[in-house]
Amino acid sequence: MTTPEPTPEPSHEPSRESTPEQPSAGPAKPSADGGQAQPFADRVYRSPMGIAGGVFLLVLALLFAGDVLVRGEGRSPWLALAGLVLAVPLIVAFTIRPAVYANDDRLRVRNPFRSITLPWSKVADVRAGYSSEVLTQDGTKYQLWAVPVSLRQRKKAARVAARASQDGPRGRAPVAAGAHDGGSRAASGDQAVAELRELAERRTGTPGAAGEVRVRWAYEIVGPALAGLLLLVILMATG
Repeated sequence: MTTPEPTPEPSHEPSRESTPEQPSAGPAKPSADGGQAQPFADRVYRSPMGIAGGVFLLVLALLFAGDVLVRGEGRSPWLALAGLVLAVPLIVAFTIRPAVYANDDRLRVRNPFRSITLPWSKVADVRAGYSSEVLTQDGTKYQLWAVPVSLRQRKKAARVAARASQDGPRGRAPVAAGAHDGGSRAASGDQAVAELRELAERRTGTPGAAGEVRVRWAYEIVGPALAGLLLLVILMATG
């Protein structure tokens, strides 16, 4: 006589086939060879000399205004306060605020009083003459305050390139203009413009580069500056 085997009790644990998959962080953008490539972070262009000059001017303005606020008499402290409220936003606007951000979809230009967002599909050209500027498809031009052009540095880069071209016929290998001491920094504004132009040409037809141009006024700069100017005019008119 055989003993019947016991029937196994049903398990309450979920099977592997019924376990839901974890949601992914988001689809990655396809690369040119069909793989998945992550978009690079924003490339930032700023003027170190402009930022340093802005910090110096801010410290100077705070020292002078603070001295008048502490030691001044009569209306002098109020005039110093109004001048400070007017001067600080303007110093920040023209020295510290300007920046250019570029990624694989768009170009964002932060000028003293405006911020302009330009998808690459709307950019016709990025060029540098006496100043750096971006030209849109409809002919509108926007200056790049954060990418200054130095004619002195441009002439220096031209001299380095001419010297390098003359080294070849004498039996020495030609040296690239950027290989000399300081040559890579000689025309930094022109180099930044060339990088932006190359990025615009490479990304202008991609799906992520579509969109419209957006312009936003920097009210955080304009508002305090107008308030300081109005206060200064009232104090001077009523004095």
